[in-house]
Formats: sequence, structure tokens, C-alpha cells
Amino acid sequence: MIDSNNTLVEEFLLLGFSNFHNFQTVLFCVILLAYIICVFGNLTIIILVRTEVALNNPMYFFISIFAVLEIMFISVTVPKLLVILVQSNKTISFSGCFIQLYAFNALGETECFILALMVFDRYLAIQNPLRYSTIMNNTCCSQLAAFPWFAGFFIASFPTFCTVVMEFCGPYEIDHFFCDLAPLQNLACVDPFNSSLVTVVAAFISIVLPFVIIATLYIHIIVTILNIKSREGKRTAFSTCSSHLIVVGLFYGSAIIVYVKPKGSHYDKFLALTYTVVTPLLNPFIYTFRNREVKHALRKLLRQHIRQCSG
Repeated sequence: MIDSNNTLVEEFLLLGFSNFHNFQTVLFCVILLAYIICVFGNLTIIILVRTEVALNNPMYFFISIFAVLEIMFISVTVPKLLVILVQSNKTISFSGCFIQLYAFNALGETECFILALMVFDRYLAIQNPLRYSTIMNNTCCSQLAAFPWFAGFFIASFPTFCTVVMEFCGPYEIDHFFCDLAPLQNLACVDPFNSSLVTVVAAFISIVLPFVIIATLYIHIIVTILNIKSREGKRTAFSTCSSHLIVVGLFYGSAIIVYVKPKGSHYDKFLALTYTVVTPLLNPFIYTFRNREVKHALRKLLRQHIRQCSG
């Protein structure tokens, strides 16, 4: 029993996808494979950016930071999901649940800000190509990269705190595969209005606001690209932005639906699979298959590895 918040609940039961009990093994194999590919793919991007001189620029620096974040983000929820898919014990401790809640939301909000930062980087590169390298020096890139982490972990603390201090006295079943705000708030024995309100405000600041910034910057980017006279220049400019647009669409599309109006529904956990598993899985492929420089660096790394193995 945890007396600090007068709760009678010591643990929660994560129902996950127990309704699909005949497909638990299949889900386990698919999600495990997705997790392995995601971690391996994002690690590959990090290694490429750190070792390939051609990728030593701000855009790929932010992509490597994003890859680190994706590995952390998917590792908060998927390992526990894999456990509850194959074990009969689907419980998570009270403290473990709220640690997962805070880590997941903090990393998710950090991702929102990093996506906006990556668009800002492309905006500067296209709007001010001559001054870009001077503005985006190593010091500036490091400072800009630190801001999303600070903002994400700071903002996530408010809805997490407002939820953890609520009184929980049962039931303790969470119809989700991880501890999230709306499912937990719906289990409280008190009116969750204040906690839900803080959640909505945090969602607007960390999800809607960055999305508006992204949309505004992309409007300016597209207008600038359309004014480029060279067809090759237009193609190059669009190619550097298209990968990011796909990632933004996948992530924000589901996140806004779930968190801007966090009433909690049976379908939230299926939407959550999109931004917790599918998007992190697709990101390495989006940034490699749609990027000529990364593909060239990857082929170069593979050739070096083959030569070392054959030698």
C-alpha cells in the first residue's frame, strides 16, 4: 500500500490485447521482430552519422538525435508489452506504472519538439542557404538539440504529478498495453477533471503547438521551393523534406487524436501501436530509402564490413 496518495491499489493489471487470446503468440513474434528491426535500424543511422564525413552536418546530427530518442521511446513500452503477451502475470507495480507513464510521455513530448526542430533546420537551410552553415554551428546545434529534452521532461511532469496524487481504490484493470494518462485517470476514485485538464493543456503545448509551427514552416518552405527556377534545385529541396513530412504525418496523426481529447477509449491502444511501434519501425527505412546520401553511406559501410570479413 502506498500511503502518500491514500491509494488502496498496489499494482495494476495491463489487459493489453487479451481479447485476442488466440493471436498472442503471433502478436509477440510480430512486435518482437518490429522491435529488433527498429533498434537495429536506428543504431545503424547513429553509426552512419557518427562515422561518415559526408553526413557531418546539422540535418543528420538532428536525425541521429532523433534515432537515439526512438530507441528509448520504443523501449519504454514494447518490452513490457512482449512480457504480458506471453505471461499469465500481466501486472505492473504502482510505482513502475507511473515511472513508465512519465518516461513515455516525456519522451513522446520530446519527440514532438525534435520534429519541429528538424523542420526549423530545413527552413533555415532553404531560406538562408548562404548563412546556414554560420548560423547552425556546433554550439548552436547542441543547444537547440538540448531544448526538446528539457521541454519534454519538464512539461510531462505536470500531468504525471496530477495523476499520481489522485486516489485509486479499484478497479485496477487498465485496458491498454502500457500505463497511459487517460486509462489511469479513468480508474481514479475521484473526479479526474483537473488531471484531464492539465493533460489537455500539456498536449496543446507539446503536440498541437509544435504541429502548428511545423505546418507554418512547411508552408514557407513550399512557397520558397516553388519559386526556385531550377528543376534540379526543386527536386533536391523537396527530397530533403519529404522524409520528414512522412514521419510527422504518421506520428502526429495518431497522437493528436489520443491526447488532445484524452477521454480514453477501447481503440486508443490500437492507435498507440502506430506511434509506439509502427512509426519508430518505419523511420529508419524512411530516412535511408528516401535519402541518397544515407544510402551511399550505408553501401560504403557495408563494403567496408565485407572487406574486413573477407580479409
